Amino acid sequence: MATNTNTNTRKAILIRTGVVFACMFLFGAVIVAYLFKIQVKEGSQWIALAESLSTKEVNLEPVRGNIFDCNGNLLATSVPIYDVRIDGKATGFTKNENLENDLDSLAICMSAEFKDKSARAYKDLFKKITKTGNRYYLLKNKISFRQMQNLSKFPIFRMGKYKGGLLVTERTKREKPFGYLAERTIGFRQALDADESNVIKVGLEGSFDKYLGGKRGKQIMQRIAGGTYIPINDESTIDAQQGKDIYTTIDINLQDVAENSLMNTLVENDAEWGTAILMEVATGEIKAMANLSRVSEGKYTEKFNYAIGERMEPGSTMKLVSMMALLEDGHVKPTDHVDAENGEKLFCSSTMRDSHLGTGVVSMQEAFEHSSNVAFGKQIKRFYQRNPQQFYDHIEKINLTKKLNLQLSGEPNPYVRKPNDPEWSCTTLPWMSIGYEVLFTPLQVLSIYNAVANNGKLMQPLLVKSVSNAGSMVKEYPSKVLVEKVCSEQTAKQLRLMMEGVVLRGTASSLKSDFYSYAGKTGTAVIAKGKQGYSGGVGKIYRASFCGYFPADQPRYSCFVLISEPRKENYYAAKIALPVFKEIADKVYATSLNLHKELKYATHYTINDLPQSNKAYTDDLKLVLNQIGISNHLHNDSITEEESIWAKAEIQDKSVAIQPLLHNKGFVPDVKGMGLRDAIYLLESKGLTVRVKGVGKVVRQSVTPGTPLGLVKVIQIQLGKA
Repeated sequence: MATNTNTNTRKAILIRTGVVFACMFLFGAVIVAYLFKIQVKEGSQWIALAESLSTKEVNLEPVRGNIFDCNGNLLATSVPIYDVRIDGKATGFTKNENLENDLDSLAICMSAEFKDKSARAYKDLFKKITKTGNRYYLLKNKISFRQMQNLSKFPIFRMGKYKGGLLVTERTKREKPFGYLAERTIGFRQALDADESNVIKVGLEGSFDKYLGGKRGKQIMQRIAGGTYIPINDESTIDAQQGKDIYTTIDINLQDVAENSLMNTLVENDAEWGTAILMEVATGEIKAMANLSRVSEGKYTEKFNYAIGERMEPGSTMKLVSMMALLEDGHVKPTDHVDAENGEKLFCSSTMRDSHLGTGVVSMQEAFEHSSNVAFGKQIKRFYQRNPQQFYDHIEKINLTKKLNLQLSGEPNPYVRKPNDPEWSCTTLPWMSIGYEVLFTPLQVLSIYNAVANNGKLMQPLLVKSVSNAGSMVKEYPSKVLVEKVCSEQTAKQLRLMMEGVVLRGTASSLKSDFYSYAGKTGTAVIAKGKQGYSGGVGKIYRASFCGYFPADQPRYSCFVLISEPRKENYYAAKIALPVFKEIADKVYATSLNLHKELKYATHYTINDLPQSNKAYTDDLKLVLNQIGISNHLHNDSITEEESIWAKAEIQDKSVAIQPLLHNKGFVPDVKGMGLRDAIYLLESKGLTVRVKGVGKVVRQSVTPGTPLGLVKVIQIQLGKA
């Protein structure tokens, strides 16, 4: 009985032991099978997953292209900045026999370079980085190239990237070397999130982003202890491609003139905003585009491009379009007369008024020169009330019903009410004729004036001339004609004469120029403030403008100036917009030799056996003539010694008369015929900056003699054979 019991017990133990061993064998077999599966069959998959968890791919941002003005001056560029990190496990910090001394020197250099911490504080920081073994500690960010170069020469860091532990990452920041000049025209590009799904694009930076932006590169970053990622420089890195450069039509010198002139007037009149545009007549190239908005009293900045983005009622500048229609259809001639009555006229239920009441019977020339609203309202209603579509067709023909298709985004559609529009009323036609119930941007208005100055040819405004890559042309933007003839040559000629009359006898006559002629039209408009209407609830709010071109006889530049909502007493265009136009034109003319007519000089009588003498320092003339034995004398003994410092030599019979050159202290002197040294001395003594071209004696000067010195700061002289 006992034997059977023992036998059964032994069998039970053996069975249990066998089961346990069988289970262990099966479990081991499963582990081996999974190991085989993971290591062999799925090995590459798991290796890739491991690598994906320890590395990541990041974008390398390209350097944006440059933006240049028409003379090659940088308007916007990308400047390199650097982030500097430290590898606390680099051998320069962990296996350095002179570590204590090197840390002292490094700390002193850092404190002297950045002046933000004491040398002791820097040394404690380096010891902490070494102790914690931080492999990617951010030491400095956004430092300059010079600072980065200095850093790389400091103790320990100069051992190199791997021994010295200095890890440098380059980035770029966008800078505008000329500050706020043309800031809104240049614009900006701003990403609102990391993946750049939302990007704000403004101005040239936005419109030409596909060229300026370049192409991103790729780099692998590896995760190290602490979860920090550091770059891996290997063959898998794809370098970023730098952006292309764009060359604009902007002349930064003329932009400076426009911005300063506009700024001074805005500050003086405490206006809300203003814009000034300067365009080349023949090509449509925009040379300056200033836009200033009021931030606070006396402070203005560029924050919106009113020139292309602000629709406004043009006011009396619209009378050019009205007169063009009347002339083209043969309804009137400039000499025809119209009764402007007493300066007031009731059109249906609305009264139209002139700025100066009591005008009476005037010619259309006079009505244009003195900007009679009543005269134009009556004539347009008289000839087009039965067929208003004919007047609308004129506006459509000259491209004022559609966009200019600029190279910048943000241009709104013009607004011109059609005769079949439900809002068309019996007052629409006369009010349209004087610039109300229509909406145009300043640049759209300027384009029409530019077309008249260009003998009827409407040019598309141009801001960018070309795109280049490393000096090679990628794309070119030639001048483009939008409308070959906005009117006949005869009509264009008549309109130019009428605009000249505005300056000679009309609303702009207070600022005529003695040195060149210009033409244009003033415009003073009352601004409608939403539901409050034209009274604005607090009295009338004005917008003053002047649009014209210069020189009048050979138009080279057209210009539009608008001052919105002046808070001071002056609000008429002739008082606040015209002075800006005049100042821009004065400075452009003074610095542009090609705008000047050849100065007329008397021909010197010469005798074969006597030398020809030019203008020079009086004592030098006498010395030379005496040394070669030529009889000479001062032509006018009554001239004082101070007045006779400069002279010219005139040959008379067998002697030379030294004729003193009288230079009024407040005016630009005549230096034609002088040598370079004398000309520079005389001009600089008047406070002028002199620019020189050519060799020889002065044959031309950019500023007409007798010009008030207050109007000019720079003068250019052309040298050649006298």
